[in-house]
Amino acid sequence: MVEQRVDYRVLHVAGGKGILQPHDLRVEEAIVIPPFVSIALRPRPGVWEYFRINAFELNVDNLSVAEYLRFKEELVDGEYNEKFVLELDFEPFNATFPRPSRSSSIGNGVQFLNRHLSSFMFRNKESLEPLLAFLRTHKCDGHAMMLNDRIRNISKLQSSLAKAEEFLSKLMPNTPCSEFEYELQGLGFERGWGDTAERVSEMVHLLLDILQAPDPNTSETFLGRIPMVFNVVIVSPHGYFGQANILGLPDTGGQIIYILDQVHALEKEMLDKIQKQGLDVSPKILIVTRLIPEAKGTTCNQRLERVSGTEHTYIFRVPFRTKNGILRKWISRFDMWPYLETFAEDASHEIAAELQGIPDLIIGNYSHGNLVATLLSYKLGITQVRLCNIAHSLEKTKHPDSDIYWKKYEDKYHFTCQFTADLIAMNNADFIITSTYQEIAGSKNNVGQYESHTAFTLPRLYRVVHGIDVFDPNFNIVSPGADMSVYFPYSETEKRLTSLHGSIEKLVYGAEQNEEHVGLLNDRSKPIIFSMAKLDKVKNVTGLVECFGKSSKLRELVNLVVVGGHIDVHKSRDKEEMEEIEKMHSLIEKYNLHGQFRWINAQMNRARNGELYRCIADVKGVFVQPAFYEGFGLTVVEAMTCGLPTFATCHGGPAEIIEHGISGFHIEPHQPDHVATMLINFFEQCQHDPGYWNEISDAGLKRIHERYTWKIYSERLLTLAGVYGFWKHVSKLERRETRRYLEMFYILKFRDLVKSIPLVVN
Repeated sequence: MVEQRVDYRVLHVAGGKGILQPHDLRVEEAIVIPPFVSIALRPRPGVWEYFRINAFELNVDNLSVAEYLRFKEELVDGEYNEKFVLELDFEPFNATFPRPSRSSSIGNGVQFLNRHLSSFMFRNKESLEPLLAFLRTHKCDGHAMMLNDRIRNISKLQSSLAKAEEFLSKLMPNTPCSEFEYELQGLGFERGWGDTAERVSEMVHLLLDILQAPDPNTSETFLGRIPMVFNVVIVSPHGYFGQANILGLPDTGGQIIYILDQVHALEKEMLDKIQKQGLDVSPKILIVTRLIPEAKGTTCNQRLERVSGTEHTYIFRVPFRTKNGILRKWISRFDMWPYLETFAEDASHEIAAELQGIPDLIIGNYSHGNLVATLLSYKLGITQVRLCNIAHSLEKTKHPDSDIYWKKYEDKYHFTCQFTADLIAMNNADFIITSTYQEIAGSKNNVGQYESHTAFTLPRLYRVVHGIDVFDPNFNIVSPGADMSVYFPYSETEKRLTSLHGSIEKLVYGAEQNEEHVGLLNDRSKPIIFSMAKLDKVKNVTGLVECFGKSSKLRELVNLVVVGGHIDVHKSRDKEEMEEIEKMHSLIEKYNLHGQFRWINAQMNRARNGELYRCIADVKGVFVQPAFYEGFGLTVVEAMTCGLPTFATCHGGPAEIIEHGISGFHIEPHQPDHVATMLINFFEQCQHDPGYWNEISDAGLKRIHERYTWKIYSERLLTLAGVYGFWKHVSKLERRETRRYLEMFYILKFRDLVKSIPLVVN
């Protein structure tokens, strides 16, 4: 049997057989096959050790990863399956590649890369030649940027920079580039350095500093300002990617909102950078998704749709095609794998035609989008295109033992395809963006989503001894924010959507009970505990309702309002949601919540949702996010951005977003009595000190503006694209050996797995 997260008193051995002093260690997993107990220890995030204990003789042996995984396979097969097992091991390809060793450095890949490679690449004049070659490669619409043929070596570059520095010092800082570009061309400089004398001068000084005394921060700033990204492709092949009505039916709505918010900020940042670079170029962003002929009244049957509020961003739809024709209806994300290779092939031709060239940056989203992005990068040019992956959520950690007992899940979820696609895409990416550290490497007590792909086995399919390395410098934490045109502080009264207050009043306090809301709030003078989430088990909304129902003191102090799911169980098609709906109704009756509790079905109007947060803040309420685990916590960011004091799970992203006791509060969802006590203490303190609510509200807003805005996100994303583009050009970051290994794995294993999934009949 497999036991997880059990505290064992083990005998820790430095190497080989032997017994040292016992230590109390956190054992992530123990395999018991008498007389042996094999254990997986995790001394710190990202670091694993494996041992086998003979319970009779009390001998302790070190195990290799493969040996430990063979024990796991024995649980399933009843015997070792040593002779004919495909083992995946990416470590040999990365053995000589620099990577951090401290767990605290995980997720700061670009900083580490800049420190290491700056000292290596810029140690003498000869080693600067790749930088010169990189600056000379830049073109836009066939026109040279940055440098022309007058600068052919480092000595000439240095002398031209010195002359440019002297020339620019005599100009007014705001002198437009158009007034002196001829003089710069004579020195060997083309457009792209800046739009004013001041900005061009800044770039010249940065490059002179790099040539004379390289510094990682200076390198990053300079590389982030070079014009490199004009055309971006964002891949999200899931169905129902639209801007209204159905968003992602039924399980990718959050991802769609993320991407729509992302492209608004990204286009704005690209336009700003291009203008500051002194260029007259129109960027283009394509969100590549699936065209669905049977679109159910949405725009998802349109090939091209401009994203509202943008000038240069479009939803670009390509259908799923098979030998039997175009797939006309929506299908679950778990059934999409057989269509993706042909989709990528078709999309590559369509994208090249639409852009009249190739993209500078491809961003994949979720497992399917990341795989398609990988295939597109091969089709459109690996060396030219920068490839970024965003997981959003990796399914492996959601379903314990979904690797060794994969057969149990295969018919419904096809996890073998998903886990294989994740390995292929993540090891192909130039850089990976995560919202939090916890996504990558978890915490002291929780394994990270990516970390769970470090070593695992799919018995009788293949064994992964070194899969995804969380210490790889391609990992970078870039946290999203909330759309500040929708989510803004309750105190900004001039921006408030007062026209919506009537409908919100009826939604929260109305006497009518129907398919949109049930329950009444009899005492409107009470503050409100508010929560909004999908109605599934991991979100634990019913757990919050039960926590409230059990606490007479909490019910005396406040009302509870939750938004999520359907009220009518017959309107749901998701088994898990149906169970939670029935549980919600039973809790209302069990605890007699009538008069103190309001349940509102899922709300799709974002503008009204933003104002709803603010209306809860008006009555000095709080937001509670009670999930058992949350990868990031977008609703936490939305609530805090609106100025609402927030209590959120300590498991996952919210633990990083919130500083406990300062900008909000961490709660342990497995201890509902303690959660109730924390809420009671907060509201009682607010009664004694009315300024306390404002103190937490203001600190939450401060935290958001420091770290969780889309402007910070888009600036960082474009900087990463520039930095990784440079290092890919001048070093071995292309990782051709790894890519060839993955090509073979894709052709020989992934394609066979996909063939086992039946095609959907129109």
